Amino acid sequence: MLCVTFYRVISLPLTMQSAMPQHIAIIMDGNRRWASARGLPKAVGHGAGSRRVRAIVQACAERGISHLTLFAFSTENWRRPLDEVSSLIGLLTRYLQKEIGNLNAQGVRLRVIGDTSGFDQRVQALVRDAQTSTDHNRNITLTLALNYGGRWDMLQAVKAWQLAHPGQSADTLSEAALEPYLQMADAPPPDLMIRTGGESRMSNFMLWQMAYTELYFTDLLWPEFTPHALDQAIVWFAKRDRRFGGESTVPATTIKSKAS
Repeated sequence: MLCVTFYRVISLPLTMQSAMPQHIAIIMDGNRRWASARGLPKAVGHGAGSRRVRAIVQACAERGISHLTLFAFSTENWRRPLDEVSSLIGLLTRYLQKEIGNLNAQGVRLRVIGDTSGFDQRVQALVRDAQTSTDHNRNITLTLALNYGGRWDMLQAVKAWQLAHPGQSADTLSEAALEPYLQMADAPPPDLMIRTGGESRMSNFMLWQMAYTELYFTDLLWPEFTPHALDQAIVWFAKRDRRFGGESTVPATTIKSKAS
């Protein structure tokens, strides 16, 4: 249960130290396939994935990453079989019940984004209590996206803006005006998005916030994604030329023409 020490210093290559992402978002895909390959029930795969979360939160904190956002339950996950949905919600409930003391001990601030009204009152109360109990922590912010979808996020932001500005026309709405109403308004946009499981799509995850995020896809299933695999993704990220629509940041002297 997150029985770790977050202030242990990790020795990293200089390329990683100089271009370390401050916000990593992860689509944790492959729990069911991991279980199926071993002839195990899906619930066992989700349990293995839950244990992997602890290791990756620890690894991110040790590397000085300030924000980690995990796609834990999407708006589309309700379409899965009832027993699997119940298993996922059960894992969430146990996490919120048992992990808070250790999160506080390690300086982890837990926050939740998404439409939590879709869960029963007991889960909603656990979510509120967990966020309140860890709000003072500053070592790393762990955000769980629960009953979350990127399209829903943008739609609810527009509705919230309109409610705060009654009578104003949508013609006056700008990107800067809308952003404070998005679910991740108080966090920097993700620098790096990692998706495990071999799929190469966004699956409706933080569509607004990841306009300029570097996207990293790996064939590793989520229960197989180790801190070493995280380091490989960070090394890949460090080599990216992030222009944000502008000119290259690579010095001209390092770019050789085909004729040279």
